[in-house]
Amino acid sequence: MRDFAISESPAVQAQLDRLGALSLPSGRLGLDTVRELCARLGNPQDHLPPVFHVAGTNGKGSTCTYLRYILEAEGLTVHSATKPHLVRYNERIRIAGKLIEDDLLAALLKEVLDAGADLEPSFFEVTTVATFLAFARVPADACVIETGLGGRLDATNVMPTAAVCGIATLGIDHEAFLLTPEEGVPADPLARIAFEKASIAKPGVPLVTMAYPDHAAAAVLETVARIGAPVIMRGREWDAEVSGSILYRDAQGELSLPLPALPGVHQAENAALAVTMIRHQNAVQVTLGAMSKGIVDARWPARLQRLGHGPITGLAGARTVWLDGGHNPDAGLAIARHLESQPPVHLIMGMLANKDPSAILEPLADRALSISVVPAPGHDAHRPEDFAPFTGLPVRSFATVPEAMAALPAEGDVLIAGSLYLAGEVLRLNEEIPA
Repeated sequence: MRDFAISESPAVQAQLDRLGALSLPSGRLGLDTVRELCARLGNPQDHLPPVFHVAGTNGKGSTCTYLRYILEAEGLTVHSATKPHLVRYNERIRIAGKLIEDDLLAALLKEVLDAGADLEPSFFEVTTVATFLAFARVPADACVIETGLGGRLDATNVMPTAAVCGIATLGIDHEAFLLTPEEGVPADPLARIAFEKASIAKPGVPLVTMAYPDHAAAAVLETVARIGAPVIMRGREWDAEVSGSILYRDAQGELSLPLPALPGVHQAENAALAVTMIRHQNAVQVTLGAMSKGIVDARWPARLQRLGHGPITGLAGARTVWLDGGHNPDAGLAIARHLESQPPVHLIMGMLANKDPSAILEPLADRALSISVVPAPGHDAHRPEDFAPFTGLPVRSFATVPEAMAALPAEGDVLIAGSLYLAGEVLRLNEEIPA
């Protein structure tokens, strides 16, 4: 499966093969397995540097990236854990600012897999515990940890405490997992998502959030009240206006911050969320200068990324080629907002069969010049006929992205979108491997 990647290191590949054989036992939900696995390895989750824990449907990875760059701009040593990887599994674990080395990665995965052989852990549980081990054993000033799926039952949620928690934007995604019928949880889909994400809150630890529709905000507030965490919600305790800069304000005062290099208004909002998390924790001290530098310096691949020179973009001539791994309605809207000020695009799509094609196609209805469909590497993907109901344009099918690129008309820019798996393949082909 594409999820587990291929490594040039035989030692890492041996453990990735073991990871690839894991699956979540049917019907098993909960944190018992990951807690037992942690216990067998000395409970590393109890011995981490101060943690910045982030959940959300969209924007949580970008928020984590801003946090890391801001903390590092202050001169702090930072571990970070984000997901999924795009090209190399190593991207999931960054130790003291650098991607984990192959030898250490192989040793950690082996240690965790051996310790939990009888527990039938999942890929995500093993990955999380290996991350905890790395972060607990290597000194650092802070950890930035992104949740995987949801929050309440995500493996990272075994951490007993944090310096601060945050929730980025909310939207409907991963319905098969996050909207499974269950007693005692909100029935409304967005409120249910809010409940799941807000459940990363920890007693006495500030939880910083974006602004949400009333019913979702109510679910957040009710969930966090039961846990006993203070809430810092956008529109109440903090806010930000995005124009030629980020005009930020909270009870501590007002700040004028630069816009990120990452394109899109949503990225400025993610940066503001990271700033709010920084300002509502007491584990480390961060200056305004470090906040500004971190926001400008932050880089996050496959999120409205303008591809550089390489084999893929070489097929596009002088045209701009954008790459985005978004696959849900909020991602589609964010892409569309950015493209409003850009030339129309030829859309190259590869989307998993369990995702909704309209999530990307409908927001881009007036910006798309053509639609080409390619596979999503290693996964069941939508066929061209699945896209046809959502567009008035002809939909063509190609076996690879280079074939689709070579067949495009001469005019118009290019957007490759629909799946992070596709985005990872494009980065590999264009020789832009995340580092």
